[in-house]
Amino acid sequence: MKLGGKLKMFLAIVALLLVIVAALVYAAYRRDIAAERARVSSGSELATTACGPIEYAQAGSGPPVLVIHGAGGGFDQGMELAQPLAERGFRVIAVSRFGYLRTPLPADASPEAQADAHACLLDALGVKKAAVIGGSAGAPSAMQLALRHPERCSALVLLFPMAWAPRPAGAAPAKPPALLVLVMKTTLHYDFPYWAMMEFAPNILLKTLLATPVKDFQNAPPEEQARALRIMRHVLPIREREKGLWNDSTISPVLPRYDLEHITAPTLLLAAQDDLYGTYVNARYTADHIPGAKFIGYETGGHLLLGHTTEALDSVADFLRAHPAPL
Repeated sequence: MKLGGKLKMFLAIVALLLVIVAALVYAAYRRDIAAERARVSSGSELATTACGPIEYAQAGSGPPVLVIHGAGGGFDQGMELAQPLAERGFRVIAVSRFGYLRTPLPADASPEAQADAHACLLDALGVKKAAVIGGSAGAPSAMQLALRHPERCSALVLLFPMAWAPRPAGAAPAKPPALLVLVMKTTLHYDFPYWAMMEFAPNILLKTLLATPVKDFQNAPPEEQARALRIMRHVLPIREREKGLWNDSTISPVLPRYDLEHITAPTLLLAAQDDLYGTYVNARYTADHIPGAKFIGYETGGHLLLGHTTEALDSVADFLRAHPAPL
């Protein structure tokens, strides 16, 4: 066989192998995305409220706790965060914010409107007062709930909050890292690009969307590593969360300073110094200006507080027991 014939045969074999690999990869993707869609299709209910339809899930019994998820979430992320509280004697109510899963995105999807919708959900469930937990991008609407509807809020917990903090004099407005912008533009529109990055470059997602240093993940115990990977996977399906994600991406960079001095609910804030979203500074400033607020800071753990999950949950549970909402 001539050299040209051997080259053609080699290229044909390579092409065939690439087709086989692509087919196997796509089959794995179809299997995984079907499983994630099935996961979020059950376990929640749709409440008809004065603010429109709102998706939520409940677990446990005891003093009610409204859990407000962060970016990329939904009722499932809230339940992932707060299920241990249900096991500690609380009634957990996890909401899907505007644009996430089955909660539609209205024309006004501001934190203030979201806060009013949280109050509407409590009305629909017959809950007069609840403790409120806001995580990450869920913190602005949690604070607005405490400001706009103080009679509904028995306690306020802000976890690694997206919040305003002053910049040093002369400092330019903070811009998101270029890698984060690139990842958002390439993965947060469709399921397959996100799935592919999760499968083949998970460290990039860990450092960008989950804002957690890789070393914190590597130093975490196996159960917390599994939790981080589960949170990463449960951003899927993207298509059902895309509107909420992009709404959060427009709100977070331009958050104003809230009237923190008028928050009357007992407040607890937690954050890690190496959170790559920089929420430690936000949390410290917020805690300093909410009357009587308590702050718990960790040196490591990133945005997921890896390595401190049990300790943090114990602190939150103790705080909520000290300031329970009426049954």
